[in-house]
Amino acid sequence: MTSTEDTTDHTADSGPSGYAAARLRLLQEESRSGPSRRSALAGLTDAWLNALFATAVRETGVRGATLVAVGGYGRAELSPRSDLDLLLLHDGKAEPRALSALADRLWYPVWDLGVALDHSVRTPAEARRTAAEDLKVHLGLLDARTVAGDAGLLAGLRTSVLADWRNQAPKRLPQLHSLCRERAERAGELRFLLEPDLKEARGGLRDATALRAVAASWLADAPREGLAEARRRLLDARDALHLVTGRATDRLSLQEQDQVAARLGLLDADALLREVYEAARVVAYAGDVTWREVGRVLRARAARPRLRGLLGGRGATAARAPLAEGVVESDGEAVLALAARPDRDAVLALRLAAAAAQAGLPVSPHAVRRIAQQGRALPVPWPAEAREQLLTLLGAGEPTVAVWEAMEAEGLITRLLPDWERVRCRPQRNPVHTWTVDRHLIETAVRAAALTRRVGRPDLLLMAALLHDIGKGWPGDHSVAGETIARDVAARVGFDARDVAVLGALVRHHLLLIDTATRRDLDDPATVRSVAEAVGSVGTLEILHALTEADALATGPAAWSAWRGSLVADLVARVAAVLRGAAPAEREPEIPSAEQERLAVEALRTREPVVALHARQEEEDAVGVELVVAVPDQPGVLPAAAGVLALHRLTVRAADLRSVELPDRLGEVLVLRWRVAAEYGALPEAARLRTDLVRALDGSLDVPAKLADREAAYPRRRGVVPPPPRVTVVPDVSSLATVLEVRAPDAVGLLHRVGRALESGGVRVRSAHVSTLGANAVDTLYVTTPEGKPLDAADAAALAASVATALS
Repeated sequence: MTSTEDTTDHTADSGPSGYAAARLRLLQEESRSGPSRRSALAGLTDAWLNALFATAVRETGVRGATLVAVGGYGRAELSPRSDLDLLLLHDGKAEPRALSALADRLWYPVWDLGVALDHSVRTPAEARRTAAEDLKVHLGLLDARTVAGDAGLLAGLRTSVLADWRNQAPKRLPQLHSLCRERAERAGELRFLLEPDLKEARGGLRDATALRAVAASWLADAPREGLAEARRRLLDARDALHLVTGRATDRLSLQEQDQVAARLGLLDADALLREVYEAARVVAYAGDVTWREVGRVLRARAARPRLRGLLGGRGATAARAPLAEGVVESDGEAVLALAARPDRDAVLALRLAAAAAQAGLPVSPHAVRRIAQQGRALPVPWPAEAREQLLTLLGAGEPTVAVWEAMEAEGLITRLLPDWERVRCRPQRNPVHTWTVDRHLIETAVRAAALTRRVGRPDLLLMAALLHDIGKGWPGDHSVAGETIARDVAARVGFDARDVAVLGALVRHHLLLIDTATRRDLDDPATVRSVAEAVGSVGTLEILHALTEADALATGPAAWSAWRGSLVADLVARVAAVLRGAAPAEREPEIPSAEQERLAVEALRTREPVVALHARQEEEDAVGVELVVAVPDQPGVLPAAAGVLALHRLTVRAADLRSVELPDRLGEVLVLRWRVAAEYGALPEAARLRTDLVRALDGSLDVPAKLADREAAYPRRRGVVPPPPRVTVVPDVSSLATVLEVRAPDAVGLLHRVGRALESGGVRVRSAHVSTLGANAVDTLYVTTPEGKPLDAADAAALAASVATALS
């Protein structure tokens, strides 16, 4: 019998209760964890199944059978809640009834314990035939080992299965690669998910197992540096997850992350995610390199007969095309030239990376490893060539990502930029973000590369894109911390003092334009003046505009749209005018568009709301479609309109409320412009919205009661408890109104509750600016007294407190 070793006595009798007690004792041992515990658990299970098998054979009289562990159990890697993957292999000589009785005596005790079981009964010929038809079965048999019975029966099967795997590698490996890609599309990339699946996601345990299968084919092998350790970390995290949840789960849910981290001895959930992401990065990179090598070998095999025919049987030498000094292209990769000397050429690493990215080629992992081992450190500040090569790499667009990751796999990035270590694999808890901090910075550079024609200093744009979030992970405001770090990095890279100051300002203010455009009143002169003072010059504003767009595009689909882009462009135009010497325009009554004037005239004529819903190109934007409501100025418009939208299951993505005076007409009209999206299904008809808005304003529709009924019918799902709402008075941003900023989890009827609280406070809403990103809403409201004046400090503080209470 083949079994795993265990130095601790966890002897169990052949009964389920004895095994269960011994298993529980093993799992409760604080000193036993990681590979040792997995191996010991497999050994304990082997002993129990061996005893069951011996008893079953004695009772049924079956000979010529063996119990085989396959898959993870075959590798002796049993997590606390792992299933057992077993094959009852037999020589085909036993009576079917006796064989069935033998299987029952093995499977039923496992089921009685509540352990998940994947089982089959086959002869070696049947197992081999099934493997030929089913790739997953073939993969499982690659790790098969004997638990009990005749070991020779499995030995012959293993020899055949391995021979088949190697002979069929040109067919099987592309199928395996296709399975890996399909799984990645379905489960996502582990190192960028807030709730990753440790097994199924790209870079997870299944990918690590696939790399073992590729190695078994003898066709190619994965980079081994750090791979075993990465796999161990993922298995340890899964073990801890099983123990915390008591379930056979592979998904690292938010609510379990702190407990899993504590069980692993880590500081907190962020430390856990970062360790998991690091491991997934190693596995994913190894997969990229390995599958590229598989493709190269298969292409070479396919081309060899044709090449021999063309050359008359003579061999050929692969061409090496020059790319840059010390860098050549060979066999589809950027590699080092034969004469390259990493120990003498300090810029070689950056030159290799820049040349590869510019040519759209993968960089050879062997070349990167050689530089990491032999390379010479750059002097500080960097020479001009090094800085130019870094900027060339950043400006290459999409190919930059793979090259950067190859450099990072060997530690070259943190050697060049030590501050990178703090953001590497750092998770971002905001669900709006698609990437970790480090990958977001590279994605921002990729987006910025497409915008370099819009700015006079593309080098500063690319460098600011790389550094704009470099302060994340430090205490306090990451923009403030990032400014200091960016200045240090820029000086290290060799920028002069003036450029260092500009880069510091770009990092410090990289959120200024988007925050101001979506949360402030652009018609207020104080808004434009404050942005102009912060930016300082038209040239910096130009770069900041491009950086804002690149940053938002690299954040995720909810962070940028035509709507937000138009708001930012409007702000930039106003600020540029001021920086060129024009005074900020004083607020004048807004001149309505032709459609707004038509709606306003109709609202004044009927003294009732008028609604228009536009499904234009904005339907494809993340912020939804445009809804315009014109209402004769009266109390309660904002809460009524917001409540009706909530009742119709419309999510408010952005909103703007303004009071419009029509020329030569008496009275004012409130014009509310919304960007809304249906929670599910189609958008409601404008006529239905108007009918309900009329009823909400005249009191015949009890909006608060309807919203309360809906919340009661659909209670909030269990999950991480969000922080409480925060309402603050924002000072010094407007001389015309008091500005309140509401930050809260986006919830049904949020803006309705805010509006009701403001109505109760006896203030007038001059304008409202709503911005929703993911699960969070930031609503900025410009309010005045009924006479149109800003509130005094005490009244403003009291109003903020009452709004916060209403949201609690």
